[in-house]
Amino acid sequence: MAEYEPHKEDRFTFGLWTVGNVGRDPFGEPVRPRIEPARIVRRLAALGAYGVSLHDDDLVPPTADAAERRGIVAEFRRVVDGEGMRVPMTTVNLFSDPVFRDGALTSLDPGVRRRAIDKARAAIDLGVELGADIFVLWGGREGVETDAAKDAREALRLYREGINALTRYIRDRGYPTRIALEAKPNEPRGDIYLPTTGAMLAFIATLDDPDIVGVNPEVAHEKMAGLRAAHAIAQAQDAGKLFHVDLNDQHPGRYDQDLRFGSDDLKGAFFVVRALENGGYQGPRHFDAHAYRTEDEEGVWEFARGCMRTYLILREKVRRFEEDAEIQGLLQEARAGGKPRNERLDQLLVDLLLGVR
Repeated sequence: MAEYEPHKEDRFTFGLWTVGNVGRDPFGEPVRPRIEPARIVRRLAALGAYGVSLHDDDLVPPTADAAERRGIVAEFRRVVDGEGMRVPMTTVNLFSDPVFRDGALTSLDPGVRRRAIDKARAAIDLGVELGADIFVLWGGREGVETDAAKDAREALRLYREGINALTRYIRDRGYPTRIALEAKPNEPRGDIYLPTTGAMLAFIATLDDPDIVGVNPEVAHEKMAGLRAAHAIAQAQDAGKLFHVDLNDQHPGRYDQDLRFGSDDLKGAFFVVRALENGGYQGPRHFDAHAYRTEDEEGVWEFARGCMRTYLILREKVRRFEEDAEIQGLLQEARAGGKPRNERLDQLLVDLLLGVR
């Protein structure tokens, strides 16, 4: 239906690594060819997306020299501007290079930590060049398989030193950048430090410059830990720290699946959308997910279209929920000290989501 067609004012964004996912997994090689960044931008713009995000390595190969980098970035910026798109967020890959196999900012090797900080600084620079004001930092290798290898308090101290170095860098250069820390309980490490959004919020309070550091809750990561993503978003909003959000889906307790938004849990997705729409969040609605491995490139664009369409449908369901006289009457009765009618409320929500109300 036409009312569920996305427009740029909806602020939907995708990572180059999401629609560009080639379908590799731990048990199988790629099933799709790489899609060039310029093609990704053009196709997403045609679908109604607002912008794209990227890791440093998604756009500029680590082997590129200074001249190659300038050319790649200038051409990408030309395509983004030409399509009326934005790059609201960039991030850094501190997990693929074998040097980071035992941590990046939390590595016990000072040389590895310096390399990680330098790479993150360069990624922040790239973001500023492209107009991004959010820098997401996911510590994918900041963890352990055995606690015999690293003391957790020492690791947190090193983590803190690394983030403090990045905030100083941002302040010294007068950048508009804010850092959004992203939590995940496990994978690729057996256990990752600061595994939930709540843990990240507590950690931020210990930093030298917490004002420019917030969080980037990811639906799938919270569900991996058996938690409710909408609760993590609400806590971040309550703390004034919801700088960015990653939308996807996940079977609870599984490996990181990065499923299409709403594909597993429509009720959970509804409350995520409700938290964002009612909580005053003004940032990008960013989809950090990828198409099923069974899909060809056309299936990739169906996936992207589906993420946005589901969000828009659920946004309309949120509006109906807030305007439903019976639902709001039951909620008002409970707030006034009346008997909770939770079974009735839940069924009314189900009826709404299933389209019979």
